[in-house]
Parts: sequence; C-alpha cells; structure tokens
Amino acid sequence: MDFHLIIKSAWEGYDSSKTIRDIEDISAMVSTNHVYRITFHDEDIIIAKLSFFGKFEHFKEDHRIIQSLSNNLLYPFENLLSKSLLKNNRVYVYRYKHGKDDAWVVFYNPTRILDRLPRRLDNDQIKKLGIQLGKFHKACSRVKNVLPKSSKTLRTDIYDLQRQLEKNPGKFGNAELIKHHCEQFIKNRSRYNMKSFEIIPVFIDWNIGNFSVTPELELYSRWDYDWFRMSYRLLDFYFFSRVVSDAGDRTVFSYVIGPMMEDRFITFLKEYHEVNPITADEIRFLKEAYRFFILNYVIKDGKYFFNEQYAKKLQAEAIEIYLPSVDRDFDAEVIIKALGL
Repeated sequence: MDFHLIIKSAWEGYDSSKTIRDIEDISAMVSTNHVYRITFHDEDIIIAKLSFFGKFEHFKEDHRIIQSLSNNLLYPFENLLSKSLLKNNRVYVYRYKHGKDDAWVVFYNPTRILDRLPRRLDNDQIKKLGIQLGKFHKACSRVKNVLPKSSKTLRTDIYDLQRQLEKNPGKFGNAELIKHHCEQFIKNRSRYNMKSFEIIPVFIDWNIGNFSVTPELELYSRWDYDWFRMSYRLLDFYFFSRVVSDAGDRTVFSYVIGPMMEDRFITFLKEYHEVNPITADEIRFLKEAYRFFILNYVIKDGKYFFNEQYAKKLQAEAIEIYLPSVDRDFDAEVIIKALGL
C-alpha cells in the first residue's frame, strides 16, 4: 500500500482547501501501525494514524468512545487524552479500499508532552504513580455511563482465537497448550464475582513511551490507543507492574509474569487501593487478565501489533515461558494479605 497516498486521500476527504507540505513517519519501530506528522503549507501540524488490522468497525468504535471520554473527563484529566479531529461533529475516520487493500486513518491534534518517567522508579515515584492511576480510573468510572457502547468483550476475543485454532491448529504452534489456556480463562471467569467488576475505559499498554507526567508525577498526557477497550480496570495493572518493576523499562522487552509478584508492585497497589479500593476477587483475577493479555495480544494478534522480529520472539516466549508460568508463578493471596483484604 502507498501509505502517503492514503494519508493524502484521507486529508482531501477532510479539508481539501488546506494543502499538505510534508508527511513524516514517526512510527514506533516495534509496532505495525503507522503514525505520521503532517505539516501543512501554512505551518500547522497534525498527527495521522493509519491502521489496517482487525475490523474497521472496531477501529471507528474505539475512537468514538475515546473522543467521548476525552470530552467528558473532568479536572485534572480534562486535557489528558489527545483528541481526534471532528467533521460534522463526529470523529473523522477515513477508510481506503482498493482491491485487497483495506486501511483506515484518523487524525489527532498534536499532544503536548512534559516529562517522561525514568526507566527505573524509586519508591516515592512508585507511590505517586499508584495514586495517579487510582484517581484516573475513578475519573473514567464516573463517566462510563455516558460513553458509546462497545461491541468487544474478553470472551469474544478468546472465542475468536479458539475458532482460529479449530480452523488451523498449527497456526500459532502448540495448539493444545493454547487451547488449554483458552479453556482455563473461560472456566476461571465464573469462579469470581465478575458481576461486581466495573467496566470502564482501559488503555492496557501503559509503557513509559505512551504517556507523560508533570514534575510532580501527575498524569499529563496520554497517546497511542492501539489496545484500548471497554473492560475491567485490572487489564491496566500488568503494564504498571512492568513500569514499577525492579528491572525498569527495557529496550529489549519480554512479557514475563514476575513483575506482578514484586514488592514494588505491591507498594504501587497499596497506594492505588487507598484512593480507589480493590477487592480480593479482583486481585485473584489479575492472573486471568495476564492470561488474556498473552493469549489475545501476543499470540492471536501479535503479528499485527508487533513487527515480524518481535512478534516471533514474543510468540515463542509465550509458548515456552509466559503461559506455563500463569498458574505456577502468580500467587494472589500474597497480594491480598499485603493489602489487608
């Protein structure tokens, strides 16, 4: 696909009176999505995101939910999310279809960025981050009832993976292991008081390259919505365990379960819990949230989210390391005891 041509066509559909001078690829090289900085002849700048994975309807649905969320969040998060450009009062989403090519474009206002978190956090920084996520999740909870409906659920994604395994058992390697973990996820969902779990907007991928903070470590801006969904707040926790982990942020990364058992993550959860209380069943479900993350984002969709080199590495590790560790290396009762639940 000629991505520059698609971007130009998308912009012409939005406002042909304003002409593009330059299109610069600013994509993160580990991802398959394409992000561009567009400069116009009048020096204005916007950001374009181009995607061709999944379903167009989900892409459009997600961006409309995010736009509604960004408009409805109150202080201090009213300017946290980067906003999409609107046309006729709706998020403008362009679809390009030509032969087998099918791609979608959305435009954003550029995001203001303050400080990035350090690669390895100290104890005070971990505590402040726990408070911030607790406050942000509360703010999202307050507006959840006014957001557009979402059609994606954890169950539908796992059913989709099971269908793919039935159709092509060799597609991901070790089909029996993957099937077992799909079945475990579906079975274990019924073990917890899931009806009490709130469904709110979650962004899941909270690596330190996706958000900025103020000098006081308050959340300042958030971008990159590849894994956004309406779901349980628990889906955000695994990435925060990685952010606060002893190893810290790594250029070469893996998705091991270990960070969720570190004292540093328990410190983070204690501060979160003070602001936004967690239940014991939610802590027990953290294991299933991690299992879902590996099954859905690493195995099922890894080749779409990561470039080929990373996708192969992570999928191999999922089979050899991540999935075998789920029921062996995570002990929710340690965290439950530490939180006094």
